[in-house]
Amino acid sequence: MKKHISTEAILLLEDGTIFQGKSLGRIGTSGGELCFNTGMTGYQEIFTDPSYYGQLVVNTVSHVGNYGVQHQEVESDRVQISGLVCKDFSHYFSRKTAEGSLQEYFEKAGIVGICEIDTRALVRHIRDKGAMNAIVSSEITDVEELRKRLSEVPSMAGLELASHVSTPQAYENTPEDVKYKVAVLDLGVKRNSLNNLVARGCEVKVFPYNTPFEEMEKWNPDGYFISNGPGDPAATTMAIESVKQILDKHKPMFGICMGHQMLAQANGIATYKMHNGHRGLNHPVKNLLTGRSEITSQNHGFVVDAEQLKNHPDVEVTHINLNDNTIEGIRMKTKPAFSVQYHPESSPGPHDSTYLFDDFVALLEQYKNK
Repeated sequence: MKKHISTEAILLLEDGTIFQGKSLGRIGTSGGELCFNTGMTGYQEIFTDPSYYGQLVVNTVSHVGNYGVQHQEVESDRVQISGLVCKDFSHYFSRKTAEGSLQEYFEKAGIVGICEIDTRALVRHIRDKGAMNAIVSSEITDVEELRKRLSEVPSMAGLELASHVSTPQAYENTPEDVKYKVAVLDLGVKRNSLNNLVARGCEVKVFPYNTPFEEMEKWNPDGYFISNGPGDPAATTMAIESVKQILDKHKPMFGICMGHQMLAQANGIATYKMHNGHRGLNHPVKNLLTGRSEITSQNHGFVVDAEQLKNHPDVEVTHINLNDNTIEGIRMKTKPAFSVQYHPESSPGPHDSTYLFDDFVALLEQYKNK
């Protein structure tokens, strides 16, 4: 393993706050919305999660990179984050089964980052001030030049990003014993969501984000899965229209994260940008249908409007966040459609929520037996 020589690096926030540290990954400059993830492990899954597209991720765990990388721990075909911010970045790894270092992985992917800064102070700052854009550079030392470049980074509010991460063409994953056919609308789907469906006997066909409903319906699926994804859900208008048409068809539908927000939007319920999103592996959620609580894996910066949902005639709340009472799950009263704001594929994270895939399969079974 070649020795990495760090250079000076700068992190400039939208409000003018500056952090100075050392470089990691490729030497360069990158901007995006600054957000933090509180997970203690699973960094490779985080970095390859399409929902992080366009974001600079702050890992609050002290050491990042210490167990290297493996090809089976990716959630998509490339690194999706705009850049990494962390305390201690390990250029060497100790896991025997690792295939390489995170430094080499980032260099190949062209990812810029900064380490050796006080991430506790940084997270406290953006907790108070709210999510904001930032820029990190290991090649530009002129702060005024960085301010100019930062001003060109678009706001996440109103930004459509599914088109940047969705598959360009449809593809299929087929189990040995096919029981159901599930059409997946790819807004930034994670591989382990597909794995969970295939493991339950679902043949899945993954369609690009802008596929017309009529095109998906030609495949004659038993149900639909609406995936997670990045950006502002209100700006993802083509997917909202597709979900409306799926609901009119009365076929089973399961939405995760962005898919959850699509179900809300399709029913005229607004979403809004949070002061700070939920990102981590330890978010407590209560299932209102069973009374049980679960620890969940989450990654979202937008949330469904609870006030608009309160008196909706056709949609009811099924899950709430026990930290801030935000909406974590909904279902339709007269149609076989439900969704959750968090990530039940749990990659990374606890497996408390994988039952939701079983609930979806139960809906598929009911539909087939009609």
